[in-house]
Amino acid sequence: MAKILGIDYGKIITGLSITDEKKIFAFGLNAILTKNLMNFLENFLFCEKIEKIVVGLPKKLNNKKEILIETEIQKFLNKFRVKYPKIIIERLDERFTSKMAFYTMIKLGLKKKKRRKKTILNQISATIILQSYLAKKNNSYS
Repeated sequence: MAKILGIDYGKIITGLSITDEKKIFAFGLNAILTKNLMNFLENFLFCEKIEKIVVGLPKKLNNKKEILIETEIQKFLNKFRVKYPKIIIERLDERFTSKMAFYTMIKLGLKKKKRRKKTILNQISATIILQSYLAKKNNSYS
């Protein structure tokens, strides 16, 4: 069965998460340098069957898009669509995911030194984005 990949696209580091085969749970997968994202995905998608990606949609509190990072995300999505036209792309509002990820790190008992690592923060953010998407999708079936 195909899985869903979650992406918290960052200017420098991008967090990735993935679902289980039944698409019930999201798990942190990796956090990589954004400049290496397409190469990573090429290798990853060769080995793993992915039917959909869910990419965070950065918005401000006033509901307007974050223009600077959204421009970069759109460039990535355009490249992705060309290379993988059969994989569905969905977007999900990612407001507060970084804050939620940071508080999750505190609750997990991670020391300050580890909490400063953007790789962990981005990976948790990607997991929150994907789990939120799954919860929203499951609620729409009810």
